Formats: sequence, structure tokens, C-alpha cells
Amino acid sequence: MALIRGRISLVVLLALATTACQTEDKAPQPRFVSSYDATGALSDGKSQQRNYGYFIEFRSRYALSYGHSYVIFGRTNKAGAMINPEVAGLAPATTDAGPYVMGHFLPVPAETGWSDGDLEEEYRSASWRVLLTEAEYQKVVADIRKLKAKSRLWHASLYNCNAFVAEIARSMGYETPGIWLRPQEFITKLREMNGG
Repeated sequence: MALIRGRISLVVLLALATTACQTEDKAPQPRFVSSYDATGALSDGKSQQRNYGYFIEFRSRYALSYGHSYVIFGRTNKAGAMINPEVAGLAPATTDAGPYVMGHFLPVPAETGWSDGDLEEEYRSASWRVLLTEAEYQKVVADIRKLKAKSRLWHASLYNCNAFVAEIARSMGYETPGIWLRPQEFITKLREMNGG
């Protein structure tokens, strides 16, 4: 009986792992920019001029696998260019393919920072930049730092890069799509679900 349950569990895990691989990436999506105030999540209800100078960008990029989703956050200059951006994303804590493959069956150690290609425009597949005031930015960054501190394991089906980004989005009051989408589709649906 235990052997049968074990086999069924393995089949279920394999099915979940492969669901993320059922669609193909499309050409890079155009850039989209919104303001956090549009969601009402942190709106103070006052109709005043908002001073934006900060941002968070929900982003996906192409990779040899099915891609990667993550966030970039920081300050912007008057032209809207990033100034010393930070990256937060969840990925196996290695460049070796072995733990990445194992992470489709068992949780593997994770890292939550920058990975190769995150800031390179030619790898961007979808993005949604949300402009923030300084107060909004400070709250978002505090939430990201707490999440980074507690996120120590990666699993392709149970807690992947999309799940990590979804936690950040939910902390901002956004609705999130299912975590089993390809990253490009996940970021696109996240933006569409929240009027971005």
C-alpha cells in the first residue's frame, strides 16, 4: 500500500512539474508602466500630486529552461532610468544543472538575489513596472527583505520563482495567477489581472 502511495505521489509531482512546460515563450512583450496608487492598495485617498522616484518591476526573462521570474526595484532618475537597481528572485543556489533537475522532485537549497541575465534587456520576455512613492517603496522593500530571509528552498512545482514573485505582489495588494505558468505568461497575467 505504501509503495502504491509513493508511486502515485511521484506521478502527481511529475505532472505538476511538467505543467509549467506546456506552453511556449512568445516574442518579448512591450514594457508596461503603472502607478501603485492605481490599485488603491496604499492610496491615502487624497487627491494630491504624487512624487514618484521609486519603482518595482515584475519581470521575466528567457533562459535555457522555461525561463525565470523575479523583481527589480530601486530609484529612477527623471528620465525613468534605473539607478542602482536591486534584484530579488528565487532560484536553485547553484549554476550546476544537477540540483535544478533534482528540484523538480525534492526541494533544493535556494538563493534569492540576482542571477545571470536578470538586468540584460535582450533576455527580458515580459515586464510590468510599478511607480512608487518613497513611503510605498520603503514598505515594499521591507516586505521583500523579510521574504528573502525566509525563502531557503526551491521546488519547481511547490515553491518556484513565480510563487516567490506572487508573494511580493500579494503583499502589495495585487491578485496573482497560478504559479505553474511559464514565467513570461505569469508576469503578463499578473499585469492584466491588476489593470496594469
